[in-house]
Amino acid sequence: MVRSNGARLACWFARRSLASYLVQDSPIILKDSSPQLSCRGFFSGICNSFRLLEPRTSQKVKEKNGIWFGALYCDWCGKRSIHGTGSRWMAARDYYDVLGVSKNSSPSEIKKAYYGLAKKLHPDTNKDDADAERKFQEVQRAYEVLKDEEKRSLYDQVGHEQFEQAAAGGGPGGPFEGFRNPFEDIFRGGGGMNDFFKNIFNQGRFGGQDVKVTLELSFMEAVQGCTKTVTFQTALPCEACGGTGVPPGTRPETCKPCKGSGMIFMQKGPFKLQSTCSQCGGTGKTVTDFCKSCNGDRVVGGTKSVMIDVMPGVDDNETIKLYRSGGADPEGNQPGDLYVTIKVREDPVFRREGPDIHVDAVLSVTQAILGGTIQVPTLAGDVVLKVRQGTQPGQKVVLKGKGIKTRNSAFYGNQYVHFNVSIPTNLTQRQRMLIEEFVKEEQGECDKGAAAGALG
Repeated sequence: MVRSNGARLACWFARRSLASYLVQDSPIILKDSSPQLSCRGFFSGICNSFRLLEPRTSQKVKEKNGIWFGALYCDWCGKRSIHGTGSRWMAARDYYDVLGVSKNSSPSEIKKAYYGLAKKLHPDTNKDDADAERKFQEVQRAYEVLKDEEKRSLYDQVGHEQFEQAAAGGGPGGPFEGFRNPFEDIFRGGGGMNDFFKNIFNQGRFGGQDVKVTLELSFMEAVQGCTKTVTFQTALPCEACGGTGVPPGTRPETCKPCKGSGMIFMQKGPFKLQSTCSQCGGTGKTVTDFCKSCNGDRVVGGTKSVMIDVMPGVDDNETIKLYRSGGADPEGNQPGDLYVTIKVREDPVFRREGPDIHVDAVLSVTQAILGGTIQVPTLAGDVVLKVRQGTQPGQKVVLKGKGIKTRNSAFYGNQYVHFNVSIPTNLTQRQRMLIEEFVKEEQGECDKGAAAGALG
């Protein structure tokens, strides 16, 4: 019989890990009580069924390399291939299509495509898109498989549908629908298929909770950089039990339903079926006394403080991500991430536009007319600026390199000085007299010019 993709997938995992466990503890054996029929075989693909144990008569399953790899033989009529394929497995797209690469793409091309899509589809930058989270997770899942040479090889070998089906624990439609997936029980435990696929497909969905906080900075703190401490409420490891969920010194008891075997046995027709004990989860041990502080959850709510190094030049509404600084993971493996959104207070002197800054300088009437020098504030301190004669209101000058340092480069922005002219509202008698004389002289110059124009 030609092996299906489900067969290749089963054999691959069987060869890869837990050989001795399968032989000793997880035989998949099917025997018919009718010895008269000729021996026929069929392969059971991935399906939601219990593991089938040895009935009363006939021969055992063939063994390959000392491992029971799931080919079920019985005294049945005909050779069949049973697949637990359902419509729900057709929803996801091929991983290569998700990343927009070909099957011959190099690892560097796959990585480049992933980073481009992750940046484009990140939920934080697509807040108006309700499907952004789903699209982002789809890209993450595809990359987690294709970036690993061994996972990618398996994916190419068995195909997208079988790979997805095995990852989710089988599909509906099999002859034992409603029972547990045999592969789930076979590969249970450290290093097995459950852990393997949990790492591939559930990254970002398991572990501690992510936390989002807001940090307010002054204008100069944002420009020059600083160190700040943020405090927030989140899940913390329970100190009373050390994150174990049970009081110190507690010893687990033998599970009564399965009597410590971790499996529940039942008779269904001519077959004996076994499934993982739901009481102990297959461990064979139970705990009745849980930590009173966390009620066995391993984590409790509390206050957490994290120190943040704010880089120079951070701008308003930027978000800083601190990996694994969020909520504690009940399993103790991967804490959540901390997202810090920066809010920069307005400054009474400086205004910012990217790396450039703007300031206003007020000139008196005489300074605007006659010119002179004034002091202008900059990020590095006050500087003396020369004002040209006849400067007009609204004019500006540029101080090159006096702005904000551009991130990841050695260049600085510019500072723009905008001139405003202050008109006095109260004049002394002499000031008024002088201005009136200036007006008369100015008017006289205008009359002379008009007369000269008429004569000409």
